[in-house]
Amino acid sequence: MTLRIKAASPGGQPVEHEIRSDSFVVGRSPRADLTILDRSISREHARFYRQGGGWFVEDLGSHNGTRVNDTGITGAAPVRDGDRIMVGDSVLLIRVGESAEPELTVTGDPVYRPARELLNPSVDTSPISPAPTAAGAPAVGGAPADVSRRLVDRLKLLNEVNRALARSISLEELLELILDRAFEHFRPQEAAIFLRDTNGSDVCAARRCAPGRMARPLHSRSLLHEVIDKGMAARVVDTSKDERFAGAESLLSSDMRTLIAAPLLDPQGPLGMVVLGATVGAQVYGEADLELLVSLASVAALRIRNVRLVAEALERQRLEQELRLARAIQVAILPPSLPVLTGYEIHAGNIPSRGVSGDFYKVSLRAEGRECVIFQTDVSGKGVSAALLTASLEALLAVPLKTVEDPHAVLDLVSSLLFERTPVEKYATAFLGILDVDTGRLRYVNAGHNAPLLLRHDGEAVWLKSNGFPIGLRPDARYGTVEARLERGDLLLVYTDGISEATNPEEEEFGLPRLLAASRNHRDKPPREFALALERDVDLFVRGEPYADDRTVVVLRRLG
Repeated sequence: MTLRIKAASPGGQPVEHEIRSDSFVVGRSPRADLTILDRSISREHARFYRQGGGWFVEDLGSHNGTRVNDTGITGAAPVRDGDRIMVGDSVLLIRVGESAEPELTVTGDPVYRPARELLNPSVDTSPISPAPTAAGAPAVGGAPADVSRRLVDRLKLLNEVNRALARSISLEELLELILDRAFEHFRPQEAAIFLRDTNGSDVCAARRCAPGRMARPLHSRSLLHEVIDKGMAARVVDTSKDERFAGAESLLSSDMRTLIAAPLLDPQGPLGMVVLGATVGAQVYGEADLELLVSLASVAALRIRNVRLVAEALERQRLEQELRLARAIQVAILPPSLPVLTGYEIHAGNIPSRGVSGDFYKVSLRAEGRECVIFQTDVSGKGVSAALLTASLEALLAVPLKTVEDPHAVLDLVSSLLFERTPVEKYATAFLGILDVDTGRLRYVNAGHNAPLLLRHDGEAVWLKSNGFPIGLRPDARYGTVEARLERGDLLLVYTDGISEATNPEEEEFGLPRLLAASRNHRDKPPREFALALERDVDLFVRGEPYADDRTVVVLRRLG
């Protein structure tokens, strides 16, 4: 049974060969029975043989593999009339018997190969001699350059890139440099670099066209997925004849057909891809081009990662500097010292969860020392924005706390001013108490704040619950004043939810019952020691779990 093979490789003319022996080898070597001058083919790539009245093909351990009708084979597979066999990037069309001659073209089936394999290809470095012309097997395609020249070019390009990247460079300059080298060595008509951002989106970060051309989308979802997500290098001869690009209308509407793409891949993972394109007939990219682009992308990826790390480090330094400045400003508005009250002990403190706190407290005397003002707030948000809001709130409070008699009137005014000056999502919970030092009478307003704990000398707990909206939340918010009294031996604890809502690894909150139990255990300690003991209790409870919120306390004890 006669076997004929029609062979074609990218850029070459189809050549037909009739098999007259029972076994023959296809490969790049001149000693092969069928020599195909395609750089993607191994020197002895595959063997065809006759057995039991039929024909079979087996892969001979080739570097790029053998596929029968798009299915890769590892051993032997039967060969039938009309089969298409891919050896590297070339196509062998099988004709058995006297069947009609079919059309054979290299349709541009995409070649996707792991980029990491191309970084260390197993290349036979011996020169490739021209195929015999007068006798022996025919040659398919044009004669390739010496493989050693291919390696020299590759090393030259990488050396140029490494030297160019040795200096300090921004990401934008780096991407332009990569495009410079791509146009110099590959001469595409279009080139683009896609980078994956922090949200996982692939964004075209740089693009260039040959003179006289208009920039067009040089990608498709399929290409992005294969190259970036899977780390594959891609070579596509004609996108218009590949079903995987059928939905890429923007790509197909252009005249760009031939593509090679390589992932920007470093040991930590994919960063993006480099893709080069040309119109049909303007450029045909071979295996050597793909290997060279993969090498260029690999060097570029390491540099991109380094440039990003440097930029991130500089950004962190800038943010840390801003945080230090914001914390310094915030510390400056906290009371530098606490007033001395005859017959009382007092302590206050603030521990930010993120370097800068959204909590704020103020303890001051007024009415010639007859009244002590205790104010504590927890503004919405965290970090720098929260710190700025506390600074604004402190400024708004400065005059009303000294001049307005009743606590509710103070918060009526401050809440209205805060609402006028801040976005609707910015507000603050607050506790404002005015203590008559002589009598222990406490007039207070709780504007959505955690209920302060008034712990009697006999252990009875009184929670000073909320009686109004957070300040700055509504333009028409109005508050009412409530009264309590500190008897001798009583303790008042004003705190923020960073304490009561602190969580352990099991996501349990510290909660009010534990807060009350801890307060009763430490109620005989001076206020400073009481606060330190409470902090230790919370630390033991969270067991190293990071605090999600700031912690602020004001502790006031009336002496017995």
